[in-house]
Amino acid sequence: MEYSEKEVKAVMWACYVSAFITPLLSTMMNLSLVNIGEEFNVGSHDLAYVNSSFLLTSVIFMVPLAKRMDIIGKKKMFVICLLIVAAGCIIGCLAPSFWVIILGRAIIGGGSAGLATVGMSILTDVIPIKKRGRALGYMTMCIYLGLSLGPAIGGILNDAIGWRLLFLIVLPLAFISIFIIMRGFKGEIANDAGGEFDVKGSIVYGTAILLAMGGIMNLPQIWAFISAVAGIILLFLFVYMQFHNPHCLLEMRLFRDRTFTGSSIATFMNYAASYCLSFFMALYLQSIGNLSATEAGLMMIIQPAVQCIFSPTFGRLTDKMTNKILLPTIGMAITAIGVLSVVFYDVDTPLYFVAATMVLVGFGFAMFSAPNTFVIMSSVPPEYSGEASGVASVMRQSGMMVSMGIAMVFISTIMGSTDNLGPDTYDLFIQVIRYSFITCFVMCVIGTITSAFRGKPKNF
Repeated sequence: MEYSEKEVKAVMWACYVSAFITPLLSTMMNLSLVNIGEEFNVGSHDLAYVNSSFLLTSVIFMVPLAKRMDIIGKKKMFVICLLIVAAGCIIGCLAPSFWVIILGRAIIGGGSAGLATVGMSILTDVIPIKKRGRALGYMTMCIYLGLSLGPAIGGILNDAIGWRLLFLIVLPLAFISIFIIMRGFKGEIANDAGGEFDVKGSIVYGTAILLAMGGIMNLPQIWAFISAVAGIILLFLFVYMQFHNPHCLLEMRLFRDRTFTGSSIATFMNYAASYCLSFFMALYLQSIGNLSATEAGLMMIIQPAVQCIFSPTFGRLTDKMTNKILLPTIGMAITAIGVLSVVFYDVDTPLYFVAATMVLVGFGFAMFSAPNTFVIMSSVPPEYSGEASGVASVMRQSGMMVSMGIAMVFISTIMGSTDNLGPDTYDLFIQVIRYSFITCFVMCVIGTITSAFRGKPKNF
């Protein structure tokens, strides 16, 4: 279907603004972790739930919302999810206790799940394939722009006005995005309008993710191990149900395509290997590095700034290259080198070494993200763009959650109940960082190998 230039621009700008919102909020809160921990007297393990609750609900709702948007319409889902994010922000701002903050973050995660899937899907629907790499590159740039500005804005405002009002900064952006798409895109895209929604599959999938990831985040507790195993068993049951359901929640036949499967695995491994870096850096720079939130924020801007600068370039380059898997494979290899450098951190690591890590990881991510997304979305027929977008988003968010799970496991195992950061626990915290990033490096290597041997996309 052909869309007018006005409609294309409306979708592009609405998606770009929405793509900026959640990473901005996410990275701003990282610089508030120390202050939140002091206000509510919680340690580093519980503080990890500020990110993990967001990621957990985003993974739980991504696949069901990806299917639901094809039934009720992608524009409608886009608006609903922005309103959900806004509601979560208000709850987080007014939170009277630490666990109400977690509730607000969980609600934001649910709304963000829909935004991530519908944004990528609707952009793919309206942009011709010859211009798709560039559009995805700019969308990726907006994500990284949010990541770039988040630490600086969050650090400065955290010191100036406190962490609560940080939640409210995204509200004007959410309403701007709603206004743009409602005014400029008059139609609707519903690939399965009036279709049947798989309620049973949604329940099994959501329960499986909750048990599996909830268990992983709380290892090595015995109950957590049982929970993780039960969740994995339910995931296998979900897959079985999808193969035998004509109205399946997720089209499992997509995974028969080698390129699609390999690209999805590469996405998971890339984020699993690197997402916890921002969590650790926020704590490391403000505790061991003795920087203020403002100073740490300015330091942490390096990685996403590099990603923001180079993502459009690699997006445009993807449009011109014949071998579409070359850029993401090289990008992941560069990310692996950056991840490995963290293993050598100590209590007196110079800031220029930390900066070098961020440059490497940022450049590797920029080379990986948009080209890899192009390969995923170009490996499936147009009628499956929503489900492909959902899979890509789930792999990304699942990788992030596993990354936080790795951090939480080593915090629990090495620091135990002494997880409040102070001079007497700095050596233990360094051990946590080292073991975490040795694990992350191995995952990055696996992802690089998978990326190199995934095959060529069909370019639908």
